[in-house]
Formats: sequence, C-alpha cells, structure tokens
Amino acid sequence: MKKQWLSMLGLIITVIASALPAVAQSNRQQEILFTVSMPKPQTHLLEVEIQVRREMGNWPAEDVLVMPVWTPGSYLIRDYPRNVQDFAATDRTGVSLEWEKINKNSWKVKTNALREWRVTYRVYANEFSVRTNELNSDHAFWNNTALLMYLKGFIDDSPTLRILPPPSWKVATAIPSVPGEANTFRAENFDVLYDSPVEVGNFVTLSFEVKGVAHRIVIDGAGNYDAERMRHDVQKIVATEIELMGGEVPYNDYTFILHLRSNASGGLEHRNSCALGFPRFNFQSEGGYRAFWSLVAHEFFHLWNVKRIRPDALGPFNYSQENYTKLLWVVEGITEYYARVSLLRAGLISAKDFLTDTAKAFQSLQNTPGRLAMSLEEGSFDAWIKLYRPDENSVNSQVSYYDKGLIVGLLLDLEIRKNSHGAKSLDDVMRYLYAEFYKKDRNYGPEDFQRVCELMAGSSLQPFFVKYVHGRDELDYNTSLAGAGLHLEVTGPTQPLERAYLGADLIQNADRLIVRQIYAGTAAYEQGLSFGDQIIAVNNMRANREFLEARIAERKPGDVITLTIFRFDDLRTLLVKLGGRSEVSFRILPVKQPCTEQKRIYQSWLGASLE
Repeated sequence: MKKQWLSMLGLIITVIASALPAVAQSNRQQEILFTVSMPKPQTHLLEVEIQVRREMGNWPAEDVLVMPVWTPGSYLIRDYPRNVQDFAATDRTGVSLEWEKINKNSWKVKTNALREWRVTYRVYANEFSVRTNELNSDHAFWNNTALLMYLKGFIDDSPTLRILPPPSWKVATAIPSVPGEANTFRAENFDVLYDSPVEVGNFVTLSFEVKGVAHRIVIDGAGNYDAERMRHDVQKIVATEIELMGGEVPYNDYTFILHLRSNASGGLEHRNSCALGFPRFNFQSEGGYRAFWSLVAHEFFHLWNVKRIRPDALGPFNYSQENYTKLLWVVEGITEYYARVSLLRAGLISAKDFLTDTAKAFQSLQNTPGRLAMSLEEGSFDAWIKLYRPDENSVNSQVSYYDKGLIVGLLLDLEIRKNSHGAKSLDDVMRYLYAEFYKKDRNYGPEDFQRVCELMAGSSLQPFFVKYVHGRDELDYNTSLAGAGLHLEVTGPTQPLERAYLGADLIQNADRLIVRQIYAGTAAYEQGLSFGDQIIAVNNMRANREFLEARIAERKPGDVITLTIFRFDDLRTLLVKLGGRSEVSFRILPVKQPCTEQKRIYQSWLGASLE
C-alpha cells in the first residue's frame, strides 16, 4: 500500500513539474515589431529592423533568429538568406550585442535576458517572380518568407509589420491593418505573416464585392487590359468558386496582386490573397483573356485546396527544410482541373471549349515519355528536387503533377459520378474535406483522400488509385469518359500514315542551331544526338532550323541523313536513320446512342445537353 502511495505521489509531482514550464512560458509577454524601409529603391536593398520588447519574466540569455529557406506553394529550397547582408544587433540604447551565424539561415544573439533589444539587416531584392523579392525605382514586392526572420520558439507570437514607403507610394497586403497607425499591420502569428505578400508602389486598384465581402485587384504595371472587363470576369470566377465550395466565404477580404510585365508569368497562392504575373499585352485576344482567367481561377481555388484543406505535411510548416507529401497532385492537379471547371460554370467558356482543351491535355500527356517513368505520388514527393529543376532529360524521366494531376482529377470525377449513378462528384469530395478536416483543424493523408472519394462513389476505387496514382499505368481515358456518354477519338491522316521524325526539339539562337531536348526512343535518342549539340549542316549543306525541318519533311521514315555537328567544340558527323511519327488528333466526342444516365451525368458535369 505504501509503495503504491509513493508511486502515485511521484506521478503527481511529475505532472505538476512538467506543467510548470508551460505555465511560465504562457505568462511571458513580448512584442515583436518589424519595420521595413526602402530609402534608396534604386539600390534594390530592403532595410529591416526587428524590435523585441518583453515584460518582466524569465527570458533566455541567448535568442536565435531564423529566416525561412522556402515559401509555401513553391516546393523548392530557395535559400533566401543568401540575400541577407549587414546583420547587426544592439540593446535599446544602441550598444552592440554579440552574435554569430550558426547555420545557413540562423543567427544567435546574446541578448543577456534583456527586456528590449533589436536587430537590423538588409536584403538584396532584385529577383522578379511571385516567390521572391523585387525593389526598384518603380515599386517593391516581397514575400515575407524571403525577408523577415522569426524568433525561434516564438513562431506563434503575433508580429507587427510597419512599412515606411517612399513618398507617394501606397501599400497593399492581406495582413489586417492596425487602426490609427499608417501602413502598420498585425498578423495573428508568423504563419499568417508569411502567407501575406506585400506590394508597395503607385498601383491601380479595382474593387468589387461578392456576398458583401470586399475584394480588390492591385495592378502594378501598364497593360492593354480592359479594367471593367477584368473586374467583372474576376468577380464571376470568385462567385462561382465560392458556390462550388458550398457558398461560405472563409475570409474577411481578399487581395489579388497582379504584376504586368513583358516577361511576367505564374502565380502563388496565399491564405486570403495571391500574387499573379501576366504578360502585359496579352489581353486583346480571347486566348489571352482565357489564359488570364485560368491563372486567376487556379490561384483562387487554392483558397480551399491547400490553404485550408491541407495535406499531411503542409501546415504547420517547417520553414527550414523540405516538407514532403505525396499529395501535390491533388493540391495542384485537381486545382487546375477546377480552374477549368470554374470557367465553364462561370459562363466564360463553353462545354465545347472545355472538351477541346481536355483533348489537348490528353494529347500533350501522351507525347510525354516520362508519363510511364514516374507516378503521380512519386512526382509529388520528388517536387523538391525535380519539378523546379528540369533538364533536357526531364521529358523522358518525369511527369508533371500539374498536367497529369489535372487529367487524373477529371477521370476521378467521372468515376465518382459513374459509380454513384450521378448522385455524387468530386465537388462533394472537396466539400467533405473542407467540413471534416479544415473545420476540425485536421490535415488529411493519401489514405484519407482515397477513402473520401470512395465514400462519395459508394464503391471501391482501389484499382483506379493503384494504377493511376500509386502506379505508372497508361491512363484508360475511355472507361471514365463513357460514364458521361463520351469517348476519345484518336485519328490521323490516311496518306501518308507516318512522316519522317528526328525526335529532337531544336532552338535557333542567332546563327546557331542547338539541340534543346531529345525524346526517348526516337531516332535522335537512339543514334547519338545529344543535348547541347550545335547542328551546322544536313547532308553537307549549312543548316538552320527552317532548312533542317524542310529537308526532313521531304524524307520518309527509314531514310538516312547526315548531320554535321559541333560537340564541345569538336566537329563530328552522324548518320541518322529517321524514325516515323503519325500526325494524330485527339477529339472527345459523344458515344452513339447514349443512355439516359449518361445524358444526366453529362448535363450535371458540363451544364449542357449531350448532343
């Protein structure tokens, strides 16, 4: 009895002791204030000051500041600390504090338990993209992951960001503003701070509301867009996707930051904002506008798919290393699928447009040898070392989880509709994940995603996932399309059945014809042509791209040509026996005599009658 009592007493003491540090931690209060200034924009240097103010308490003698090495949504270690310079630490009176850099992205400061201290540093910002920082005489744009350090152990603290812009420049960010303080913002925690890019400059603002919630498009740069058309179309996309996800608006406001440049492209999603890049003069054609709509629809749908419906490893984040997941095909591929669906449901494209684009996506995938070399899950997991670092062999060894994920998402939607006899769809999967995972503060894993899909389908989808998600099997388009009364028709010319084909992508660089990429299994691949070779002659005649392509077009499969090349400055001659490739077209067409259920599924899927 005495032994049991002592054991119980020891347990009680252990529990109390383990709770004491947590109580002490929770009682410690501190303020972290960032001030970002840009006194000389032409130098591309953003100046950062971090002020730490603490109440009475048991504070450490040393603190560690950490800068992220990547930004969520762009799955590559980018080593942002490489742009940091002029780091310094002082107490509140300006007396220097000792510090040392302890690894590539961490600085240890001997704060000596001071209640007030500060750090200053500058960041070189001259890299234009949605995931990096740019400061020049025209504007400033930055991602806080690439600019602001966090205090190790205090990433859940609520930081304040004060921005000191040049005269006449305005500030736009999705971080809530501090009432009564100009250009000052306070984030709930560092995850929110890091999920909110900043634009500073003389931008144009287009505003609209959806369900009484404010939205704005902040436009930096001139372009040939129609402001009212842009406002109207973006509003339709936003309203459509909100309804698709159940009608609830899960934010207080939303900001689109749009950069218009001749070389702008891409987008990056954030919690209640996004950063977009688009070619400034691409708005005058319908194709250009459709590309813009697709970009907006994709990044806005991420509001749910990844920013709230979160895969296993994607939040809370480790900002100092890779965060591996096998679900990027869901995050990006299915988001791209819903971008296209949203344009259809918003009335910006027709069902015919949708099916034409889908057939092109099928054909593009079938022309990618890497589709048989990498599964969707492998592509997702290896994004950190492969997707953002393509080389000349990528087309043969990899598949994009964007491109194949879009297609598998479409086929999965049709499988769910077919198996549930039209009662459920992938829409229901996304809404279920939102309600059962996001709203219950849970992340989901690959098994969860498959389970929810099967719940909506009312049957097992194991063969589908084994072959097309876990595995590398060739996609069976027609089995899934048949559920909606459709089939894929692949046709080619009757005469000739094949044309001569070299199997290399070439680029004309001034007077140099360079091999850029070679496809596995083709004549170029099998007979020794290499990436980087400069082709100077074909059949002893000087060659440029147009001339070489014309000579190959005159030949038949099996004919031999002579290519004279420079490789590493050495002159070589290759005899190449040309292969053949059929000119084919992919079309998605109605099946003959579709049944009532096929017509009903087609109608619910594409919002049109099956003809």
